[in-house]
Amino acid sequence: MSPEAVIALAFLVFEYILRFIAIGTVPENRRPSSGTAWLLLILIVPAAGFLLFALIGSPFVHGRRHRLQQAANKAIEDYVGDHPLVREQLPTTSGFARLVQLNRELTSMPCVPGHIQGLHADYDESIRAITEAIGKARTYVNLEIYILALDKTTEPMFDALAEAVRRGVKVRVLFDQIGSHKYPGRRAMKRRMDEAGIEFYEMMPIDLLRGRWRRPDLRNHRKLVVVDGVVGFMGSQNMIDSSYLMPKNRRAGRHWVDTNIEVTGEIVQSLDAVFATDWLTESGEEVFDVDADYSDALATRPDVTLEGPEVPMQLVPSGPGFPTEPNLRQFTSMLYMAQRHVAIVSPYFVPDESLLAAITTASYRGVVVELFASEQADQFMVHHAQRSYYQGLLEAGVRIHLYPKPAVLHTKLVTVDRHLGLIGSSNMDMRSFALDYEIMLLGLGDEFTDQLDDIVADYRARSKEITLEEWRQRPWHERYLDNALRITSALQ
Repeated sequence: MSPEAVIALAFLVFEYILRFIAIGTVPENRRPSSGTAWLLLILIVPAAGFLLFALIGSPFVHGRRHRLQQAANKAIEDYVGDHPLVREQLPTTSGFARLVQLNRELTSMPCVPGHIQGLHADYDESIRAITEAIGKARTYVNLEIYILALDKTTEPMFDALAEAVRRGVKVRVLFDQIGSHKYPGRRAMKRRMDEAGIEFYEMMPIDLLRGRWRRPDLRNHRKLVVVDGVVGFMGSQNMIDSSYLMPKNRRAGRHWVDTNIEVTGEIVQSLDAVFATDWLTESGEEVFDVDADYSDALATRPDVTLEGPEVPMQLVPSGPGFPTEPNLRQFTSMLYMAQRHVAIVSPYFVPDESLLAAITTASYRGVVVELFASEQADQFMVHHAQRSYYQGLLEAGVRIHLYPKPAVLHTKLVTVDRHLGLIGSSNMDMRSFALDYEIMLLGLGDEFTDQLDDIVADYRARSKEITLEEWRQRPWHERYLDNALRITSALQ
């Protein structure tokens, strides 16, 4: 046998070994669609598929990050262990209590009182509100953002942070390394924070020289701000100009549409606890006292009042540190609880089987289900992958509203029966459920959901509702591209 034939035979045997190994290992602890997609890739191109799987195949973090997340969960669990599921003074329903129980079991986070101080649906106004809150800080500012950039829109916020440091305020900033790296002015931004005395760390860094490596597409996608432990902001908005500083966006007039919520009350401590866990992970420094009393923090800020009705709220973190996928379970549970109406706003809608079944089942039960998405998403592959689900949704009776391009509808929120509401950073896609660190805020009652539904009503008025008939008539090449790219979403 010639040397070439021996090499070819050895390579053939090697490929069959890889296929054999994949069949017994890939499906373990993985949703069926993801396991099937990975197996298909490895069976077709064994060497390249297995290498890709080894690089980005595990959606979970291990080692130090996993240990710190478990320790944080345990500390919160010990603290709330003797507390009632829902405070007696908070209005509730049995369905809400069961949902709170689910979230507490999966994340250890408590249900506590909160007060809505505003929903900021205007992009620039939202940044101004955060800047104003920082300007009043007396003790500390904790800021955690997926994308952070220094530009004309965000410069006043950086000025406020620097001025806060000069007043003796402790300022801590976290931003995602890969999420922020491609935007201009990154070095100038870091230099400016250094010169101002702002402490900052890049989240989920990849630094091979220091042995810091993980699946490169695991990201920290959270957005939150806490001032003095008494005022908090969270939602979908990054800290960057609404054009995302891209020349092509400016030429097209493309801008991002987001919503942030501003809260006071004990729920702010939950935001601080999430920040503290991420700060500890990146810096090694503990900055949060789980036994701290909110009233003590409030006493340091007599200018902050608990205005508005008291609302039961629960912060729900998720991500690679939570293999039980809390947000996915929360979303599906809310859909099965729905009796009359569901509104879903998500820029990236790529559901798994369980979420898709929950949505269509609700619609088949007679629940009015509305999905709001962008007419043109900013990501090519996600744009086509999510479109592949529209026909099945329309056939089930789901109403789909497309927010007109060139705007990108980036808000993430859900309302159910105008009684339950969610707002935060998590998209309704498998990336947000498994690969990205996210936070969502659950609230109960008209005081919470009426304001979210006002945002939904504005989106409805601005959007175009598509029909099943017109969707079926779209060009064949669009249908092909949608379905061809759908499989990429399952590779997790």
